Amino acid sequence: MQRISIKDIEPNAYKAMLGMEQYIRNSQLLPLLREMIKIRASQINGCAYCIDMHTQEALKIGENQRRIFALSAWKESPLFTEEERAVLQLTEEVTLISEDGVSDKTYYKVLKFYGENGLAQIIMQVIIINSWNRIAVSTRQIFEQII
Repeated sequence: MQRISIKDIEPNAYKAMLGMEQYIRNSQLLPLLREMIKIRASQINGCAYCIDMHTQEALKIGENQRRIFALSAWKESPLFTEEERAVLQLTEEVTLISEDGVSDKTYYKVLKFYGENGLAQIIMQVIIINSWNRIAVSTRQIFEQII
């Protein structure tokens, strides 16, 4: 059964989400880091629509396929820097916030690498993609199938 389109039924809500997206695009976060956050949170949330969209975007802006493939097992992969690992850990902790919250270790590690503004922007990116994931999963958005 077809589910609702929030974009069509509540265009002001969708417009507000696009405003958040515009804010993060204009932040100082590097585009590849933003896409890495989006892919990892989308993997955790099981959002096929967002995984497809953001892996395509990451490839388009120059991310390495191996790193994209390794994101689901980043803790075991040597392909990520210490700074990226800190961001991925924070992404997981914020995405799964009801489990254990955000640890001091993770929080202060990201703060050390990215400063207060960078930390705030990273947290906001995680929040934004989690919101998009919840919209896409709850309404069962379908991505374009290219076979």
